[in-house]
Amino acid sequence: QKLGLARILLEDSGNIGKAYRRHDEVGTPYCVTVDFDTVGKGDDATLTGTVTVRDRDTLAQERVKISELTAYLQAKLK
Repeated sequence: QKLGLARILLEDSGNIGKAYRRHDEVGTPYCVTVDFDTVGKGDDATLTGTVTVRDRDTLAQERVKISELTAYLQAKLK
């Protein structure tokens, strides 16, 4: 939020599909998902330290390193 890019909402309902639909309805352009792979408890250790970014308009999902997330979102939101 300090970057002034957008508001942040924590969604922890456990059902990512329903959360995506709710955010689509209110116009959230990008959803950032932290999952088991992000924190190193998933099946793929190469994904540790990454998040999934979902684009509302294209429905495309991309894994992004947390360290690169700010620059990624700045580029997308300009």
